[in-house]
Amino acid sequence: MKQANVMSNGKLADTGIKVSVLVLCFFITDIHWSFAQQNEASTSAERNTDAEQEIINLSEEKWQWMADKNVDALENLFHEKAEFVHMGGSWGKEQELNIIESGGIWYKNADIHEVLVNIIDNTAILLNRISLLAEVGGNEVTNPFEVTEVYVKQNDEWKLASLSFTRLMNSEGH
Repeated sequence: MKQANVMSNGKLADTGIKVSVLVLCFFITDIHWSFAQQNEASTSAERNTDAEQEIINLSEEKWQWMADKNVDALENLFHEKAEFVHMGGSWGKEQELNIIESGGIWYKNADIHEVLVNIIDNTAILLNRISLLAEVGGNEVTNPFEVTEVYVKQNDEWKLASLSFTRLMNSEGH
């Protein structure tokens, strides 16, 4: 009977060691996963391809041109068939340029929180999570947006084909 208890205790001890080793493995994996995610977030800009970085830079320039009301640069950037979707409606290239030039919408500052770029063949899709300071109809407003920008490459030059603003429910823009 005593031998059976020893055997039983031996199995319990063996099982306890296995459980301890298993818990330790999960713990180490969890720590590794946490550091990997932090590292991934901090180096995502470093991992963009040249084409992705080109789109990110072009998008940043576009926001500055909009703030400066530089319709000449924007006219060159916007595709002839470009579509613009705002909270108040949607329209084409000429109306967007007229609205910017007249100050109907003055994009004063886009505070960019997050950027994601996907390139599919000659099309680039950029998602910006921003806080946009703008003057609309003479009223200064700040809104959080997820902005979708679609670029197409024509004759080795990226053209903005679509710009869509989706207002976010939170007030921080991220």
